[in-house]
Amino acid sequence: MTSTVPSVARVDGPEKASGRARYAVEHPLPGAAWAWPVTATVPAGRVADVDPEPALALPGVLAVLTPDNVSRLDPAGQISPAHGAAVPDLMVLQDHRIAFRGQIVAAVVAETLEQAQEGATRVRVTEEPDAAPALTFAADDPAAVVVEMTNDLSPGQVSRGDADTAFAAAEVQVDETYGTAGQFAMPMEPHAAAATWDGDRLTIYCSDQGPSWTATTLASLLGVPVDDVEVVAEYVGGGFGSKAAPRPPIMLAALAARHVGRPVKVALDRPQSVDLTTYRSPSRQRLRLGASRDGDITALIHEATGQTSRLVTYADQTVTPSRLLYDVPDCRTTTSAVPLDVSTPGWVRAPGEAPGMFALESAVDELAGQLGIDPVELRVRNEPAVDPATGHPFSSRRLVECLRAGAERFGWAQRTGPDRVRRTGRWLHGVGVASAVYPVMTFPATATASIGSSGPAVVEIGAADIGTGARTVLHQLAAEALDVSMDEVELRIGRSSLPEAPFAGGSMGTGSWGWAIQGACEELTKAIAAAGGAVPQEGLSAHFDTTEAIGAMGAYSRHSYGAHFAQVRVDQDTGEVRVDRVLGMFGAGRIINPATARSQIVGAMTMGLGMALMEAAEADHRFGGWTTRDLAGYHVPAHADIGEFEVVFLPERDGQIGPVAGKGVGEIGIVGVTAAITNAIHHATGIRVRDLPATPDKLLPGLLAAQR
Repeated sequence: MTSTVPSVARVDGPEKASGRARYAVEHPLPGAAWAWPVTATVPAGRVADVDPEPALALPGVLAVLTPDNVSRLDPAGQISPAHGAAVPDLMVLQDHRIAFRGQIVAAVVAETLEQAQEGATRVRVTEEPDAAPALTFAADDPAAVVVEMTNDLSPGQVSRGDADTAFAAAEVQVDETYGTAGQFAMPMEPHAAAATWDGDRLTIYCSDQGPSWTATTLASLLGVPVDDVEVVAEYVGGGFGSKAAPRPPIMLAALAARHVGRPVKVALDRPQSVDLTTYRSPSRQRLRLGASRDGDITALIHEATGQTSRLVTYADQTVTPSRLLYDVPDCRTTTSAVPLDVSTPGWVRAPGEAPGMFALESAVDELAGQLGIDPVELRVRNEPAVDPATGHPFSSRRLVECLRAGAERFGWAQRTGPDRVRRTGRWLHGVGVASAVYPVMTFPATATASIGSSGPAVVEIGAADIGTGARTVLHQLAAEALDVSMDEVELRIGRSSLPEAPFAGGSMGTGSWGWAIQGACEELTKAIAAAGGAVPQEGLSAHFDTTEAIGAMGAYSRHSYGAHFAQVRVDQDTGEVRVDRVLGMFGAGRIINPATARSQIVGAMTMGLGMALMEAAEADHRFGGWTTRDLAGYHVPAHADIGEFEVVFLPERDGQIGPVAGKGVGEIGIVGVTAAITNAIHHATGIRVRDLPATPDKLLPGLLAAQR
């Protein structure tokens, strides 16, 4: 890692290492019972009957929740699309419809977890399955429809110029179809919640990325004032988007606790977490590039299709990067979705950008090969002066510097041509490159800073640290704004009763929360000065809301940029791929804590390696649901899979993204790394992998044919 800024050790390290940090179900709740879901065994249909008596006869079983006895939720609750809460997914046990295999159709509440699990096996559920459920994703499915809006609120189809005419007239053309498998978030901590009611007031300890917004969602559905819902998520064991909005386990805990009149804990196992929370949809993407012989890209058509559920239509912003990354005058992007009898896909790290950039950066590499132009040079040659999608100026954009500096540091000049085999024994060697882009999003946030006549300053905000190091970075920003040491600041986060803040997602946490914290601390400093520099006995406090300031921000295109360089080797006899080295160069604004920033990038690169080589959410096309529901069947990278990962941050201070000046680094590291790896595989073997993951079976036929 290259940075001149000193790193700060994580302030929560001792609590986590010692086991003092309490996660969702670790909070002691006197008299707590446990709930365990009973789930559907068919992919579509209805629950005809639930017989709870065999379960109720067991020792310790307190209740069996069914669609006929659970309290009603209000589906008309005001849920903002920005909250990401798909209300139908949260309507737990509200009707008899079965929308996907693994859906909660009943739940057993018992004194212990083991009793609840045993009771769940005794509940007799009679299901009436639909005759012909739709379970197989295919981009050419006649049921596919162009979506009205994608996850980033873009229209399903966007055009500028006449892309079809420009493509037909292009001197050089690439017209290929790329595919990505579904992907599970697989956070270290499975989804869990512990709920307790005090009259009509709900307190819920949960594994959640956004306490403020989750409280709003739960209150609207449960029919209680938002001030009567306290969401506590002080320590969260990862989320990667799957916990960015409340999921069915949280609602089950709330309903079960209300039903039995005592605290209830829900802790899903790994397969249940897969079934009941979001995943990255598989995608099929047709991408067409037209270019002149000297390398100017003149046309781009990107059509992406994913799957969605019948509960709610969800579509990633897969094509969005294609509209802005390169200077293309004629462009059309289209996003379609195929409704199936499956659970609803949703946010997984860099939703849309991760699969979309695999297609775009693979196609650019193929175009470079046709043109005989160096892949780095082709990307540089098509650098735009302004955002092609909006015409707005860039707040800052260091993509060219990332490509140039990365190429030099990586040793790209030593790359051999495509017609020369690079071999060590049976290993074939290759290198690849891909660009990276991710939007800079800043959402309104509020914070409070206060100080008494003695003791530390107290800074409060309803943010969540899901393992990213946010608690440390926010602590740094508060101390910096108050001009005191970190020991003189107490930071309180992870509760919805604290000042409202957006969720931890979209790489927007530091910029959004930090802005509010800086503002509150600066206002507190002014108040101290106005009091003559001494804090009065009653203390002082200040509150800051960024809503107005964010609304006044100018019209700029705000993004992080980067470039990935990958070095791989491929076993010519087995098709095994080893990634020996990945270099990531990034222009991501101000880097406040290099150690935590690097950790985020390396984690994202690792997730990208998994997406490139091994991760695949495999559907059961006969019975519904997933076949890769645990970490035995769903392969994620282990330490032995990771070679040398190097992260370099270019110095950058962007004055158009808020006073924190940090762009966020949680997702830029996964964007493009898949293409860098598969481009390197192509350089090593001459085999172009257009369907992820690049498993040995996709390489062996070509490798063996080359040896004949």
